[in-house]
Amino acid sequence: MVAFVPAAFFLVLFGVSVREDRRRFRNAVYLGLTVMFLSLGLLTLVPDLPHGLGAAIVATVLLVPALGTLALGVFLIGNGLTMVRKEGRRPANLLSFMAGVGIFALIAFVLTLGSQGSGLLDAVVAGVVLLAGYVSFLFLCFLAYAFLYGRIKVRGDVDYVVMLGSGLIGGERVPPLLASRLRKGQEIHDAQIARGGRAPLLLTSGGKGTDEKLAEARAMADWLIAQGVPREHLRVEDRSRTTEQNLEFSREIMLAGDPSYRCVVVTNNFHAFRAAMTARKAGVNGQVLGSPTAKYFWPSATIREFVAVFWEHKIVNLGICGGIVALTALLAINP
Repeated sequence: MVAFVPAAFFLVLFGVSVREDRRRFRNAVYLGLTVMFLSLGLLTLVPDLPHGLGAAIVATVLLVPALGTLALGVFLIGNGLTMVRKEGRRPANLLSFMAGVGIFALIAFVLTLGSQGSGLLDAVVAGVVLLAGYVSFLFLCFLAYAFLYGRIKVRGDVDYVVMLGSGLIGGERVPPLLASRLRKGQEIHDAQIARGGRAPLLLTSGGKGTDEKLAEARAMADWLIAQGVPREHLRVEDRSRTTEQNLEFSREIMLAGDPSYRCVVVTNNFHAFRAAMTARKAGVNGQVLGSPTAKYFWPSATIREFVAVFWEHKIVNLGICGGIVALTALLAINP
């Protein structure tokens, strides 16, 4: 049972960290380390288990991830083609396609160079695999915890429902992506009233871009009014230009209205976890809820969110990647 001590250790860290604040990226890493060490612990039991059960564990721990990687590559390439067809060939829309191609390119690279019998090439292959493994591990941690975070439900009354803005169509009309956030915010507002709670204030947040005719927050408020939300239930934050400013300026409005406020922040589901991390940094007292997004749009958007999170922790991540490169160079020099 000693083999399961690391898994138990990281599970405890995960529980303590989540209880302290659900909006931290380290929660995702603790969860990933728990699963990784649990898998390694299970593998140590295989020699002492009945053949059928041992084979099932090996297949689950080793074979399923391998086949899953191939299936993921195929899925991402297919999704990338769908994105291009529906959204155009902008670089952001090519992320899932490039990720899928990258998976098969890495497999081909390892199989080709790893069979040459060269110490130098073996070191290069090992370095590339370690780098890819590190980034893949973080991505899976992010994906799993973002999924769990997205299961959060609103409990009790809130004073504010903050809805984060996005670009407008033609500089003045609410697009479907933003309308999804507004509908989610209105649902929270209506549900709280329906169960006998006080009406929360709907706080729309978003400034006026250089290509927009009015502030996003104003267009969002007009959309909600057209849906039947009373004007007195609305507040507008129309200065922000980034997610960080959305949350900072909204916090100022909420503090001015009620220093002991409690809120929820609404954005699209692919953005919820990263927005939650930003809300924690901004000192916002509330969790973030996600609204539905078109299924074909979700993979590329999620990859984009992960890249942003990876870069937000660039000191640690680039330090580890640099260490892997240095180790690879050392092995290459001294095969």
